[in-house]
Amino acid sequence: MQNLKQYKLPKNWVSKSNFLKLIIWRIVGFPILSSFIPGTLWRKILLIIFGSKIGRGGRIKPYLKVTYPWKLKVGNYCWIGEEVWIDNLDNVNIGNNVCLSQRTYLCTGNHNYKSMNFDLITKPITIEDGSWIGACCILSPGSLIGRNSVVSMGSLIKGTTEQNSIYMGNPAKFLRERKFNL
Repeated sequence: MQNLKQYKLPKNWVSKSNFLKLIIWRIVGFPILSSFIPGTLWRKILLIIFGSKIGRGGRIKPYLKVTYPWKLKVGNYCWIGEEVWIDNLDNVNIGNNVCLSQRTYLCTGNHNYKSMNFDLITKPITIEDGSWIGACCILSPGSLIGRNSVVSMGSLIKGTTEQNSIYMGNPAKFLRERKFNL
């Protein structure tokens, strides 16, 4: 049986230098970012103020949640849909020309079910250039989405997808190669 009373956050979970930033983010930044108010530019500026690296162009829709903006890097011309949750206890790196459709959940942390103390485990998520994550998908800690891949609506990714491929299901499985009409 696990002993949740014994649970402790990892040492140096939030550094002293980030503690004040975290408090301000939670009280001011997060509620504004995740609001219904439309607009991409002001969302990008807010994320950058709090340490995100955000590229040129793209769209950011309302109701976006970002746990720690200073652990987020978004490339050029990315689209982030309504109600996307980037739960980035670890780094999230999003390449260029990536689409995260509505209600996608990127989860970089979990707990060790083998530990009596329910220890936190985090792993980064990387989404390479040209990929499209369909609506209501979940990306697990440590996921790597290969260049130009598609994750079909409602799929669960755990691990790595191949480049130029389409994945579907829970757990997601390779469906077919992604071919472009030129």
